[in-house]
Amino acid sequence: MSKTERGIALVTGASSGIGLATAQALRRDGYRVFGTSRKPMPDTADGIMMLICDVIDDASVQSVVDEVLSRAGRIDLLVNNAGIGLLGGAEESTTEQVKAVFDVNVFGTIRMTNAVLPVMRRQRRGRIVNLSSILGLIPAPYNALYASTKHAIEGYSESLDHEVRTQGIRIVLVEPGVTRTSFEENITRPDRPLAVYDTARTEAEKLMREIVAKGDAPEVVADAVVMAANAASPRRRYTAGKAAGQVHFMRRFLPESFVDKNLRKFSRLP
Repeated sequence: MSKTERGIALVTGASSGIGLATAQALRRDGYRVFGTSRKPMPDTADGIMMLICDVIDDASVQSVVDEVLSRAGRIDLLVNNAGIGLLGGAEESTTEQVKAVFDVNVFGTIRMTNAVLPVMRRQRRGRIVNLSSILGLIPAPYNALYASTKHAIEGYSESLDHEVRTQGIRIVLVEPGVTRTSFEENITRPDRPLAVYDTARTEAEKLMREIVAKGDAPEVVADAVVMAANAASPRRRYTAGKAAGQVHFMRRFLPESFVDKNLRKFSRLP
């Protein structure tokens, strides 16, 4: 396909932030783009067709895939972007709350992927880009449960890529650093807060707001997704932004003790 006709892309969580920027970037690059949101939204002015999809619901996921197929006849690219955060001490969340975060961030990705894989297999062609995070590579104090979902996405994506590569399908990871979105404003708080963590949790929220204000624009992540989507021989992972690249290098090449010390310093922990 030419640059002016890349194929059909489906982007989850495309109502705002990274998802919207990604959908727009793919549209500019020549894809016909379908975006999803949990609530009804009008198509965007730049031609992104918005569909309703709740990634925690099997029937909703299958319905949106069927809708794209009925309108476009194929799906060449799936971008699994939908996700939620959870900030607080790891023991401050009930098992039910942890399940809810995993249901969106991990099982939502798996549901979407499982619904699209048969389509791509019939086509003998397809690419799935999963949004991970630098928190899928490093420890994340007071983000332990969110980080664990991203660690899961890392392992799932790399393993699945080996399984489907001979079917003409590739699975690729994009790892954003800190991005300037409303993510931190919509982040979930623990459902059983403990007084022992009150001060540290407050400091962690303050730090998050500070680093988000200095973070990368969503378009930085969108550019990495476009690169991952179009590479003839894709790498397993693409970092998005300078900070993400630095963290990736640090985690891969520097001593664990050095990483541990600097992580605590960055997190303002004693």
